[in-house]
Amino acid sequence: MKIIARIRTELPEKFGVPRQSGLVPQLRGRVIFEPEYRNPDAVRGLEDFSHIWLIWQFSRAVREGWSPTVRPPRLGGNRRMGVFATRSPFRPNALGLSSVRLDRVELDPALGPVLHVSGADLMDGTPIFDIKPYLPYTDSHPQAAGGFTDGLAHEPLTVECSPALLEHIPADSREGLLGVLAGDPRPRYQEDPQRVYGLSFAGRNVKFTVDGDRLTVIAVE
Repeated sequence: MKIIARIRTELPEKFGVPRQSGLVPQLRGRVIFEPEYRNPDAVRGLEDFSHIWLIWQFSRAVREGWSPTVRPPRLGGNRRMGVFATRSPFRPNALGLSSVRLDRVELDPALGPVLHVSGADLMDGTPIFDIKPYLPYTDSHPQAAGGFTDGLAHEPLTVECSPALLEHIPADSREGLLGVLAGDPRPRYQEDPQRVYGLSFAGRNVKFTVDGDRLTVIAVE
C-alpha cells in the first residue's frame, strides 16, 4: 500500500473530528497528492463528479494485534460490538472509508492537482491510499438498515459564541468550527456541565462548556 495523498484540515487532533463523513458539510479540506502522484492526467474527468470516496489510514490508531470486539462511542462506551459491525479505528487493518463532497479540482503550479473537499471526517495530515468517484446509481441505498445505530441520531447542539470570540477564527473557517461544535465533539459518556473542554481548530484552542443541549464558547486562544 502506497500513500498517494494527505488531507489538510483545520483539525490537528482526534478530538473534534466529526464521527462520520458528511455530518459537518461546512468543514473544508484539501487533498494534496504526494510528489509521485502529482500528475493532472490522474484526475482527468474527476471534476464532473460531485462526491468522491477516500480510502485512508487511521494513522493515530495503528497498533499491534486486534480485538474481535470494541466499545462504540455511540453506545456510550459501555457495550461491546463486533469490530466488523462498527467503524472503530481499532481494526486488524487501520483503514477508513469516507464519502466527501468534491467542491473543485485546482491545478496548483507547485502542488499539482489539489482536490478541495467538504464534509470530511479526517484529521489534518491523514494519509490517503486511494480515491474513487462516488456513483449515486449504485452507492446510494436510502432504505438501508443502520443496525444498532438506528435511532441514535441526536439533534445538534445550540452553539453560543460571541462575535468577539468568533473574530479570532479565520473568516473562511468559522462555519466549519460552528458545525463541529454543534455536532457535540464530547465522548457520549461525559455530561458534566462544569467541565471545560478544549478543541484545537485552525491553529486556535477553542474552550467551551456544554449544559444540556447548549454549548457555550468561553474562550478562543
